[in-house]
Amino acid sequence: MKPQSMLFTIYGEYVRHYGSEIWIGSLTKLMGEFGLSEPAVRAAISRMLRQGWLESRKVGNRSYYSVSERGKKRLEEAAARIYKVESSAWDGKWCMVSYNIPEERRALRDQLRKELGYMGFGMLTTSTWISPNNLREAIQELTETQEITEYVELFAAEHVGWSDPKQLVQKCWNIDEINAKYKEFIDSYQAEYDELEERIRQKKEVPDSLCFVNKTKLVHQYRKFLFIDPDLPQELLPELWLGKEADKLFQNYYQLLNPGAVRFFETVYEAAPV
Repeated sequence: MKPQSMLFTIYGEYVRHYGSEIWIGSLTKLMGEFGLSEPAVRAAISRMLRQGWLESRKVGNRSYYSVSERGKKRLEEAAARIYKVESSAWDGKWCMVSYNIPEERRALRDQLRKELGYMGFGMLTTSTWISPNNLREAIQELTETQEITEYVELFAAEHVGWSDPKQLVQKCWNIDEINAKYKEFIDSYQAEYDELEERIRQKKEVPDSLCFVNKTKLVHQYRKFLFIDPDLPQELLPELWLGKEADKLFQNYYQLLNPGAVRFFETVYEAAPV
């Protein structure tokens, strides 16, 4: 597990619900539950500060780290997708982005591609990306923030030929690969979930620290689907789609682990004095 990625999970799952700020000592202790050393945690925090995800302040001789506005926005977007509710029927429209960013601004072009993939767009051609979800506002905000609106065009489009919608999906996303990843997730966590459910049924003790570690790892692994699953509407999914089974397993296991995980976090968490 990469320390920076795990920090995102810790902040997203716990710290953001407690004012988004935490003492470095609490943070290193929490990260230590996963075998991460204090130098590794401090190095990851430094990178996140430079990248604008975190902010710091001193109170006496203690350092406290909070999520920046940019970080809060990303964490809220991620949470909305991880804990999503059932979406409404697809209206048949596609959100299309086309861009022509000059070579001298290649870094911005690469960043745009990365963000489009994260949002769930699929690449139709090298510089044309599509999504069946209405992401117009998100794209407008992204391109305005990056100051690349002059290079980008945004469309609400209707596809009239020649592939049918599911064929179009196959051209833009590797659905089989995503399905395989969901199968790996289910194979990895179904036995863990069944074992914990049985322990609870038999009223055996389950340490809060174990709940914290297992829940955080669960979210950490499931969060990776944000980068590969385009969140397609039901109408565009293949008949054999393991995403729903994986989501049900995630939600059920999460609910079992969450109370103990939160209790453990609260024993370690320390905010700055008022």
